[in-house]
Amino acid sequence: MEKNKTTQYLKYALGEIVLVVIGILIALQINTWNEERIAKLEEQNILANLKSEFQQNKKELAGAIKMNEQCLKTGRYIMGLIGEDPTEIASINTDSILFMGFEYARFTPSENALSDLLQSGRLNLIRKEHLKNLLYQWSRAVKGAEDQFSGLDNKIEEDLVPYLTKNYALKDVDSYGRLGWKSKSRLPIDKTKIFSDIEYENLMDDMLYRLSGYILELNKIDRIFEAIINETGQIPEKKSL
Repeated sequence: MEKNKTTQYLKYALGEIVLVVIGILIALQINTWNEERIAKLEEQNILANLKSEFQQNKKELAGAIKMNEQCLKTGRYIMGLIGEDPTEIASINTDSILFMGFEYARFTPSENALSDLLQSGRLNLIRKEHLKNLLYQWSRAVKGAEDQFSGLDNKIEEDLVPYLTKNYALKDVDSYGRLGWKSKSRLPIDKTKIFSDIEYENLMDDMLYRLSGYILELNKIDRIFEAIINETGQIPEKKSL
């Protein structure tokens, strides 16, 4: 009888252990499922933030590319005037043309969502490896574009503007900008002279080379934008965790 009671007790104890283990496994499974659900919701919010930011950046980029391409077009027109007959040049409003030749634009993207993602260490929540690679490409492309712009901006500020300061009436050029001068410079200056100067041609050539390089970098960024936006897919509205 004692042996039967011990056997029954052992069976009962074993059954209790099995039930406890099953309960623990179920609890762990529920906890894992809940963590995966939270991670998925957080990933959706991350992707929604990234998509919104990159879509806005893409619009800003389109404006910068358009402005720089117009500046490049004007620069090419100026290069076409160099070496022309002074009488022909005197009949053209070179003041407004030179002003348009300085209307280049710097693209400064918003990186709040991406910076927050990188600084918080939540990049691993994004399961799409291709998207993560695109984000790294984006960072490198922005750095490359910034280097190109710095070279362009320095060339204009340190070489081209000082040259025109000595050889042209900048007041007349600035009359088309923020200053909006109502009268021309009263100092005598031959505005056609720069169009027969090899130094000006070389300065413009160098500037346009740098500007075209900057535009190439901006177009590279635009392609990365498109890929990132497509990779985020149809993202639902942000949800609470």
